Amino acid sequence: MASSETSDHSGGMPQLEFDTWAAQIFWTALALFLLYKVLSNKILPKIAGALEDRHNAIADDLDQASELKRKAEDAENAYNQALADAKANANAIVEATKADIAEKAAAENANAEAEIAARTVEGEQRIGEIKAAAADSARTVASDAASAIVAKLAPGSADNSTIASAVERALAQTGMAR
Repeated sequence: MASSETSDHSGGMPQLEFDTWAAQIFWTALALFLLYKVLSNKILPKIAGALEDRHNAIADDLDQASELKRKAEDAENAYNQALADAKANANAIVEATKADIAEKAAAENANAEAEIAARTVEGEQRIGEIKAAAADSARTVASDAASAIVAKLAPGSADNSTIASAVERALAQTGMAR
């Protein structure tokens, strides 16, 4: 009978032997229980901790990124405000400079016009003086010439007051009278 027992055991797979199923189920259940205990007490907490750390790191990175974005927007707004202020300041300086230049130009124009007016008055006075001197010279020359002509044509009949009134009439006709 020993030879038939060995032939029964050697012919198939030991897992399919129904006499050893109770032991196989026991050892399988024990192995699965131990595997569960090791996974639930050692490995799964480490994995959960790593996942939690990763989640916290990602949340921190997102918070930090939003903070940096806010700071960048604040910096951009400050830059835009500074740029607008600088433009407004530059425009104010340009307008002030234009007004200053216009004021100086107006003052220079007024000074030039006043100088021209003063020189015109001075020139007109000098022209009047020259005309008066020319009229006096013409009167003197005309009186002398008339006296000399009358003395040559009618000696002794020369009356200075008559000659002077005739010269005045002649100068009045030419526009040189007093």
